[in-house]
Amino acid sequence: MTARKIFATTALPYANGNFHIGHIMEYIQADTWVRAQRMQGNEVNFVGADDAHGAPIMIAAEKAGKTPQQFVADIAAGRKQYLDGFHIAFDNWSNTDSAENHELSKQIYLDLKKAGFIETRTIEQFFDPEKNMFLPDRFIKGECPRCHAKDQYGDNCEVCSSVYSPTDLIQPYSALSGAKPVLKSSEHFFFKLSDPRCVEFLSEWTQDGVHVQPEVANKIKEWFGVRTNPDGTTSEGLDDWDISRDAPYFGIEIPDAPGKYFYVWLDAPVGYLASLKELLNRRGEDYNAYMADPALEQYHFIGKDIITFHTLFWPAMLKFSGRKTPTKICVHGFMTVNNGEKMSKSRGTGLDPLKYLSLGMNPEWLRYYLGAKLNGKNEDIDFNPEDFMSRVNADLIGKYVNIASRAAGFLVKRFDGKLGEMSADSQALVAQLREQKDTVVAAYEARDTARAVREIMLLCDRVNAYVDANKPWELAKKEGMEARLQDVCTTCIEAFRILTIYLKPILPQVAAEVANFLIVPPEFFNDVDKPLGKDHQIGEYKHLMQRVDVKQLDALFEPPAAPVVEAVLPGGEAIAPTITIDDFAKVDLRIARIVECKAVEGSTKLLQLTLDVGEGRMRNVFSGVSSMYQPEQLQGKLTVVVANLAPRKMKFGVSEGMVLAASHADEKAHPGIYVLEPFPGAQPGMRIH
Repeated sequence: MTARKIFATTALPYANGNFHIGHIMEYIQADTWVRAQRMQGNEVNFVGADDAHGAPIMIAAEKAGKTPQQFVADIAAGRKQYLDGFHIAFDNWSNTDSAENHELSKQIYLDLKKAGFIETRTIEQFFDPEKNMFLPDRFIKGECPRCHAKDQYGDNCEVCSSVYSPTDLIQPYSALSGAKPVLKSSEHFFFKLSDPRCVEFLSEWTQDGVHVQPEVANKIKEWFGVRTNPDGTTSEGLDDWDISRDAPYFGIEIPDAPGKYFYVWLDAPVGYLASLKELLNRRGEDYNAYMADPALEQYHFIGKDIITFHTLFWPAMLKFSGRKTPTKICVHGFMTVNNGEKMSKSRGTGLDPLKYLSLGMNPEWLRYYLGAKLNGKNEDIDFNPEDFMSRVNADLIGKYVNIASRAAGFLVKRFDGKLGEMSADSQALVAQLREQKDTVVAAYEARDTARAVREIMLLCDRVNAYVDANKPWELAKKEGMEARLQDVCTTCIEAFRILTIYLKPILPQVAAEVANFLIVPPEFFNDVDKPLGKDHQIGEYKHLMQRVDVKQLDALFEPPAAPVVEAVLPGGEAIAPTITIDDFAKVDLRIARIVECKAVEGSTKLLQLTLDVGEGRMRNVFSGVSSMYQPEQLQGKLTVVVANLAPRKMKFGVSEGMVLAASHADEKAHPGIYVLEPFPGAQPGMRIH
């Protein structure tokens, strides 16, 4: 059979933070699939990259005092420990600010323009009057115009997956300053997704049962139907896609359009091609010839939150710029914990990948557990600590590893590590294992690793039943049973080898250790049918995997503790005695906006603040910060207030709370008091957790 030629990618993580467990889940799923392809003899190029562009990167870099390029490079420097730690083997990892991505993005745009799919329009765009800049979609939030979910982004709703214009949002606000944005005119570039050629192509491409899962196809179908617009009118089909952003913006400048940049979602998926090109260039291979091969297959592994970009925009961009469209978009769901609970580090329900590794937890425990859960569908999966420990300890240790540990010692001690001949009943057992090869391979192909794991564990059960029936530990005590003992132990080792081949895409490190133990080269699926044979020499067995310790799981989900500080801190005083979470919960801290601020006649320390705490009324609070602030410096700012503090009657009036501020214990030596100001995006009434 001719080897397949495959190009595979995962979604590009945004280069503004570390990998989280959702990234690791996706990469493990894709890595497992890629390894299974290679074990069939297929040629796979597996690449990834950081999504490096956009206003959020630009703003974060500015706050960090770095250039955007250095900011992205610093983030990228931390990727290797995650990928190596979980045995995720990309062939190349790049970022979207690479020379290859600049070149390819511009060329795809020019090809689309030449084909008549780009047009310019003057649009009304949101502008932040406080930050004096046009707002990127991700920095505008408000109520979804379709399903009315609150706090949704300006480009798409994470609840109903609708895509819309930021100006469609209900009660929009700037996530940078909290201010109500104003509309200003600007010329923008649009990809004509509504073009009948696009609609016809995407209608067929998404619904042909080939390129996306059925449940994803059903969701996409909704976007082609009749819908109600925010203004009450109805429309059908697809809307054109705004692909440009105004300076200041960190991204790729649009050819012949100074001050205009590609919207990050145009050049981000092009990063798949750019990372591949970077890889092929490094190898001295011809990228254009590689992509022109009609046999080339292209697979993208993504999460369900970015379906629109990968099933509408991306294939249309490729199709109408004259390029190959993806073979399949492989969509997975999210990961929850403890029967559907959303992960939260502060509540001790977060699963931190680096913490997992630092606790000495075997990365292949997680690879196996995820493999046992993922079924190739767009469904959420749940991480349950008790289930995790049970599956690893019962399946991997009790069923799988146990087979080798029960047989290897007898072969080494009694037969110099040499395999013997298998009797008819033993050969029948091994034949049953071989017969399931196509079933296991098909499950891997469909990304249904849950089915593959089920099949493999059923085979483990058969082998363990054989062991229990023949009891090699008893055969070893009986005279005249040497041949049968060698037969039974040989059968166990041959069965264990086959099971290891089946599990290899999920457990690559264990498979490598088994190959060393069995003294065999790296094996592929077809090697299942090639027995080791009589007199094959094996090495000394060393334990392959430890059991999960409940203490490790307890530590993994333990909320991060505040550090114990014995010394006096720079603030001039030691940390107060430890409190419980219940103690903290009694203090109701809320975001407040300082609507008005004025001096207090007769006081040299106090300012009178009128606060909006999101209650539908104003609060009056006196704060002793006049030595540091003029009233106009605080007016309009956000701050934090103790909202459930008992009102205090003062000489100047009643104070209905306390504004939080920081100061040194030694006020004479270190004068100054500093009012706390939340990050942009916080809104009056939000509680501090």
